[in-house]
Amino acid sequence: PQKKKKKVWGSNFLLGFCWFVATTHLPTMAEDQLQVELFVKAGSDGQSIGNCPFSQRLFMMLWLKGVTFNVTTVDMKRKPEILKDIAPGAQPPFLVYGGEVRTDTNKIEEFLEETLCPPKYPKLAPKNPESNTAGLDVFAKFSAYIKNSRPELNQNLEKGLLKALRVLDDYLNTPLPDEIDENSAEDETTSQRKFLDGDELTLADCNLLPKLHILQIVCEKYRGFKIPAEFTGIHRYLKHAYEREEFSSTCPAPQETEIAYELVAKALK
Repeated sequence: PQKKKKKVWGSNFLLGFCWFVATTHLPTMAEDQLQVELFVKAGSDGQSIGNCPFSQRLFMMLWLKGVTFNVTTVDMKRKPEILKDIAPGAQPPFLVYGGEVRTDTNKIEEFLEETLCPPKYPKLAPKNPESNTAGLDVFAKFSAYIKNSRPELNQNLEKGLLKALRVLDDYLNTPLPDEIDENSAEDETTSQRKFLDGDELTLADCNLLPKLHILQIVCEKYRGFKIPAEFTGIHRYLKHAYEREEFSSTCPAPQETEIAYELVAKALK
């Protein structure tokens, strides 16, 4: 029988806390000795997970890979001395893999996808390249909308955000090639897939979902804006995402996101 994933909480008084995720397979001796540690931004209390979509992106990826790893939160207000030895000048997230420090999020993702590969670990790259670019403009449009303080610009910026969300929604509702049955007399007009590239989470989801999580919380808190119900593809996508522990358990608490945007979200005046 396959081993179930289990979570074990530990403490690290220098930096924050560690979260160990057990593998779904029995590790080899070499793998057992390999240390994989992800350092992420700490929350306002200096210990919990902070608001950082890049940290969550790598946290989700490691969890989906099924490798044993631990996560340490870094309180950047204190900047512990130990960081000067591990990654001087680096900002979380960064990865220590087998004693080697890696600090660039995109390069870390590429390295992990190449190193933790089949047959032992799942491939996480999407089958359809379009899944990587779906929702590409959403976060930029959200940032422009939330940082604006001029009331006369608010409506147009909101329209820009809605347009970007509609493009994402259209992609999520359009069947992927492998959803279309060539032998069926009926055309599959609306996709029912759970995620960007199918029914399994991929790297594309690790990138987009943390940003959508931030968008939902910040827009409602500081603009009274919610993703319209008509965007059924996005709502289906988020529903399935929050049901997955790899996403929901790596999200910062809503108040951490609100705190992070207190000074970023400009009041309209």
